[in-house]
Amino acid sequence: MTDYMLAVHHEPGVQDAGAVYSSPADMERAVTAVAAFNEHLQSSGRLAYAGGLTPPEAARTVDATGQHSENPLIAHGTVSDVGPILGGFWIVRAETPDEALDDARTASSACGRPVELRPLEG
Repeated sequence: MTDYMLAVHHEPGVQDAGAVYSSPADMERAVTAVAAFNEHLQSSGRLAYAGGLTPPEAARTVDATGQHSENPLIAHGTVSDVGPILGGFWIVRAETPDEALDDARTASSACGRPVELRPLEG
């Protein structure tokens, strides 16, 4: 089996503003569908981990490379503040790339957001 990350991205600012979903009903539908998807993965033994992230404003970026190796640079926020921000992810185990792609389709439908599918190295 191969491990894959299913990554959910949000536009900057929507998570902190509580506007990931357009209405409470849409949010409830997503919560219910994601819970069912998680249960399916868990019962089949294919869920390694799933989690939502706090808003990007809570992030810290640490650079301990090169000139910062002795005195790391710590900045508030994510690595990039442009474009979609990682909002949550699943790590799933799949027998084939097609099985992982089916998981990504289900995840996207459940959470109502595009989902990026990437195999993990190793």
